[in-house]
Amino acid sequence: MLINNWQSGGPLNGYKRRENLVCVVSVLYDRKMHRWRGKVAIVTGASVGIGAAIARALPSHDIKVVGLARNIEKLEKLADELGRDKFFPIKCDVTKEEDILKACKWVEKELGGADILINNAGIIRLNALIDQKTEDYRSVLDTNLLAPAIFSREVILSIKKRNAQGHIINISSISESHLDALLIPLGMYGASKSGLRTLGSELRNEIIMKKLDIKVTNIAPGTVITDMLTNALGSNFNIPNSILLPEDIADAVIYTLGTPIRIEVSRINYMKFQ
Repeated sequence: MLINNWQSGGPLNGYKRRENLVCVVSVLYDRKMHRWRGKVAIVTGASVGIGAAIARALPSHDIKVVGLARNIEKLEKLADELGRDKFFPIKCDVTKEEDILKACKWVEKELGGADILINNAGIIRLNALIDQKTEDYRSVLDTNLLAPAIFSREVILSIKKRNAQGHIINISSISESHLDALLIPLGMYGASKSGLRTLGSELRNEIIMKKLDIKVTNIAPGTVITDMLTNALGSNFNIPNSILLPEDIADAVIYTLGTPIRIEVSRINYMKFQ
């Protein structure tokens, strides 16, 4: 009836018709998200920043969230905020494979397995490669690239076993493809994000070959104001007008999950407009 009223015009004034149009779009979008109701999402780096914003956004679509991070206290606070039937906190150091495997096994046993994986956890070392130690290289690569690969393997195998639908979303960075345009040293960060983009492409190809019902998306935002950024740049950092908010990236995740089943969004460059 709402759609009919909007299409026919009827006695509604222009404002009311626009209001109804927004409602119609919202209803249609909710229908696209309907297939994820009751499903389970793993979100890495869920205690703060982008991860916490994503963890807050998913339950509104009836998606259960397993939030992983090293800071269990912040995860517990998020569980109290969102509800412990919607958010499940697990302490996990993603640089340790045993932690990753333990978390994935818990999800499999207690919740039936994950359908959505958000590879969000990341770190940065803002100094030149030639000034860093090898352990700095390893910590960035282990967090930003190796951990997403291990998580993806475990979640894909779980989805395959259950013959279910799935979606893997990698939170990358615009530096994955535009590193030459940046005027500050990012150390191994840019290389790790370029690797994450290639990881997404490799997973997508393998999924196609194995005929699995799993989508893979890389979201590559510009600069986002997060604890990771402010800690790296220091308290004197001046926030530019072009900066994104963590909630902007959460919106991109919801958009990606809500695309039609026949459509796969392989990559999103996400920048602030004006």
